[in-house]
Amino acid sequence: MSEPVLTARNVSIEYEVDPPVKAVRDVSLTLNRGEILGLAGESGCGKTTLAYGMNRLLKAPALMTAGEIVFHDRDGHDIDIVGLDGEGLRAFRWDKISMVFQGAMNSLNPVISVKAQIFDIFDTHRPGMSKKAKTARAEELLTLVGVDPNRLTSFPHELSGGMRQRMMIAMALAVDPQVMIMDEPTTALDVVVQRGIIREIMRLREKLGFAVIFITHDLPMLIEISDRIAIMLQGQIVEEGTAEEIYRAPQHEYTKRLLSSFPSLKGERGDFVRTGVSQEGVR
Repeated sequence: MSEPVLTARNVSIEYEVDPPVKAVRDVSLTLNRGEILGLAGESGCGKTTLAYGMNRLLKAPALMTAGEIVFHDRDGHDIDIVGLDGEGLRAFRWDKISMVFQGAMNSLNPVISVKAQIFDIFDTHRPGMSKKAKTARAEELLTLVGVDPNRLTSFPHELSGGMRQRMMIAMALAVDPQVMIMDEPTTALDVVVQRGIIREIMRLREKLGFAVIFITHDLPMLIEISDRIAIMLQGQIVEEGTAEEIYRAPQHEYTKRLLSSFPSLKGERGDFVRTGVSQEGVR
């Protein structure tokens, strides 16, 4: 039987603007220990808002209006994430759940070296570590994600896009979290680099055993890497199942449309291929 590590029940999140926007509506999800749960849907469907809510990263005007989020620690204790206070929340993040944000250049501080940014995590969550131990751990992390440890002294602008994203993954792994939330981590990277990042995530998951919530609009990719997939539309989960179930027997019409929106490698060439634009695009 699968053991849950993170449970969200009946979560609703609104943006308190005029009129209010219900971004997430009564969503329930369970992430099992060590699995990859894919969260797919079009832009604006509420994927990132839900992820921020599960990690208590929401900022005004966003507000969680209903529901509960519980972290099931490996020591057997349950942690009410919604009920954490400021210091408790600070200690919880990165140590239990970490997050890789979309757009690594916007997440890394451009005027601080990679080494200093990794050390900040240790200073907060492992204050007793010596400088020697922090350096050794930082070098180990970069080696884990396939980056030369000599890059520790580099600044973000000195790194390629793929290398910056690997740095973000290294930082997310710094204090051995049990859950990693990845918000479109391969966006804006070329296809070859994307595949390298995905392979790295899969390898690290197998090696270290953390669970992943992988957020993207790329459903075919999720089918390839995920254990289970949840399909989100207009703030709600409209379908959930194993990757094989979603691929071979989608139930919801929106899931079917998502799958059909990606071109097949087989079959006849259509108007899109011959003209470079669909009939809908001409209108």
